Amino acid sequence: MAAETVPPVSPKGLDAQGYIEREGSLGRIPHPFRPVVVTARDRVLDLFGPRLHSAYLYGSIPRGTARVGRSDLDLLLALLDEPTDADREGVRALGEALDKEFPQIDGVGTLLYSRDLLLSELERHDLGWFVACLCTPLLGDDLAEYLPRYRPDSLLARETNGDLALLLPRWRERIEAADSDEARRPLVRFMSRHLVRTAFTLVMPRWNGWTSDLAEMAEIFGAYYPERADQLRAAAVLGHTPTTAPAVLRTYIDDLGPWLANEYTRVHGTKAPR
Repeated sequence: MAAETVPPVSPKGLDAQGYIEREGSLGRIPHPFRPVVVTARDRVLDLFGPRLHSAYLYGSIPRGTARVGRSDLDLLLALLDEPTDADREGVRALGEALDKEFPQIDGVGTLLYSRDLLLSELERHDLGWFVACLCTPLLGDDLAEYLPRYRPDSLLARETNGDLALLLPRWRERIEAADSDEARRPLVRFMSRHLVRTAFTLVMPRWNGWTSDLAEMAEIFGAYYPERADQLRAAAVLGHTPTTAPAVLRTYIDDLGPWLANEYTRVHGTKAPR
């Protein structure tokens, strides 16, 4: 049972009207990462040309908190038509090339969608919110101009992370297939981050604010669920500096993940089917 206490971090991330403020800007990009961003921008244009509607940065680089050699480059690309398998292979190859060329980054993650999907009613409180609030425009016409403003309410919580129960069986398959430290390390980082963000959005409407800082997310969650606070603090650390220990991943899918999925469903319901 959740224990209502005073959160250790004061609510923030909202404007005067209570809407989530857009985070990040090109001006906040740390100097060591600017050549990476410029090269990525040019190569995205080369790859998609007139089919590209817009491109965005998200994550620690546009927030100005990236760490040299430890942070990844996160991109979201919107096409005028539906992405193909060849398009996905193209962005995968682009990411691999950038990762090899620039030691400043530790991997590249690229989300690829059509403009119509990002602006669809079904994605209004998931991908649409993600673009409008968490993405920094890099190229093209900003889709945020066509999207509403967002509050940290239960609808947003449900539509962003109300699908954890569906994800856990797939996570188990990925974990079982990861048979080396090299394969486990990115899984620990990805799953740690995902669980911390899901835990935070579970309590986000009660806290009534927004943050993308993993440590803050864990502390805020822990104020409402102190019995799980230490697990989330540990996951927040692993989201930045992942271990390769199989036991961590087993804990995620056998304990923390199922508990969090059940509690999320109880509090906010489940995400609309995709």
